[in-house]
Amino acid sequence: MLTGTVCTLISAAGLGVAFLVARRRRYALALRVAAVALLPVGLAMTGVVQFVSHITFDPVAWAGFGVLGGSALLYLVARLADGRRRQGGAAADSGGATPALPASRRREAGSTPRGNSAADDFSDIEAILKKHGI
Repeated sequence: MLTGTVCTLISAAGLGVAFLVARRRRYALALRVAAVALLPVGLAMTGVVQFVSHITFDPVAWAGFGVLGGSALLYLVARLADGRRRQGGAAADSGGATPALPASRRREAGSTPRGNSAADDFSDIEAILKKHGI
């Protein structure tokens, strides 16, 4: 009963503020304030306030939240352990070695011997540096 009274007083104060805002011809803001001011009464009338207060002060409800949290933690640990087992199995199956491409496939892919490409890279860098006077 007390929670209903407190929620009604909070809503009445909020509606008073909405009225004062509306008198300043800020109607959109007044409507938003009135909408927020009606929330406590609506929550009290639907029983949400009583439900929340019952959960807040009930040790059995908190124990239930603890059990739910523990079950979620166990589930996450099981998924983590399963994921690590799968990763470890995949690495063991492949032997950790990656197959190399044959020389003919490397040439088709456009790779050049390292000596020429490195010299080309440095010559491009040198040209850029000379262009900027460095």
